[in-house]
Amino acid sequence: MTKTEKVIDDIKKHSTTFGNTEELFPLIKEMKNAKYVLLGEASHGTSEFYTIRREITKKLIQEHGFSFVAVEGDWPACFEINRYIKGFNTETKITTKDILKRSFNRWPTWMWANQEMSDLVEWLASYNASKGRKSVGFYGLDVYSLWESMDAILHYLGKIKSPYMDKAKKAMECFEPYHRTADKYAISAAFYGEDCMDEVQDLLKSIHKNHAVYEDDLESSLSLRINAIATSNAENFYHTMVTSDSESWNIRDRHMAEVLHHIGKFYGPEAKGIIWEHNTHIGDARATDMASEGMVNVGQLTREQYGLENIFSVGLGTHHGTVIAADKWGSHAEVMTVPKAPEGTWENVLHQAGASNKYILFNKENRHLFRDIIGHRAIGVVYHPKYEHRGNYVPSRISERYDAFIHVDETKALKPL
Repeated sequence: MTKTEKVIDDIKKHSTTFGNTEELFPLIKEMKNAKYVLLGEASHGTSEFYTIRREITKKLIQEHGFSFVAVEGDWPACFEINRYIKGFNTETKITTKDILKRSFNRWPTWMWANQEMSDLVEWLASYNASKGRKSVGFYGLDVYSLWESMDAILHYLGKIKSPYMDKAKKAMECFEPYHRTADKYAISAAFYGEDCMDEVQDLLKSIHKNHAVYEDDLESSLSLRINAIATSNAENFYHTMVTSDSESWNIRDRHMAEVLHHIGKFYGPEAKGIIWEHNTHIGDARATDMASEGMVNVGQLTREQYGLENIFSVGLGTHHGTVIAADKWGSHAEVMTVPKAPEGTWENVLHQAGASNKYILFNKENRHLFRDIIGHRAIGVVYHPKYEHRGNYVPSRISERYDAFIHVDETKALKPL
């Protein structure tokens, strides 16, 4: 028996096929006691990844008391969704699709402004309607919202007539010459020493030092604090990204872990959260070649901070199908074909073990069987299907990267709004 044949045989023995999300109940039962359930995806444009995570999320909230959902999205945009599902938005004629399209208006818009997310947001709003103070939250963990977070800070400090409004204006004025263009700021900061670090740090310290002043309703204090952190970390991220891919990655993932910590603290020590991010963020970096490049990610950081027993990480992948993506950054999104996974990859051996949807729970009995390094598909918002074999497969020890894996053999593209 060859090495590949052995893996295929092990998959057959230790995987469970499923036809619908109701049949994922045994897997949900395994993750229900975790403090944080990390739900991944192999792309940002696959319908099944969103619908499966949606149904798992609903079960965890409804039956197991999970407190919030946190996603790979920007804080200001996601906070608008949070306000909407908690009934804080007072616009009488606003619809779920309206709020999604309005909030997620920066490329790649399809990542959160899609039909699959609309269904989840509708459900969350309905679920929260009778929950009062125990309503479930929805938040963004990502670091890209430099200008949007500054706008939110200015708006809130102006609203409460804060004495630190001048510091906020000073920080915003420093960024104005770059016309809200991240690349312009990044080049200026990295190569010409023209940055806004001092102004941002001064504002951040003032907000942290005087956080008690800002306590009021509608989670405003939490939002102000996270927007200040996002502004500071985004400045650092853009400052760094043109000179070091690995360090800018680390700034981003450390930021996401930091924001998650603040959300958890806001909900209290018994809080449990569900995190939606790409596999490259939620699967432990130490089980991939990222570790050799000095890179960390949310999967690793949360395991280190909260303990293995408090984190349950689930990877999601596909053998072939279609996906929403673009051929370059900022370009128009299109439906692309996801080719059949190449021989010897994780997705290929899963397919060879049976052309069906399946999941594997990694445990003491079988974890050692899936520790050998194997290529594992990763598709970004920019995608070139015919060249994917050159860089879209991450060398991984699957059973160390995740606690479970869900395989959807054939997938279809998201439905953008």
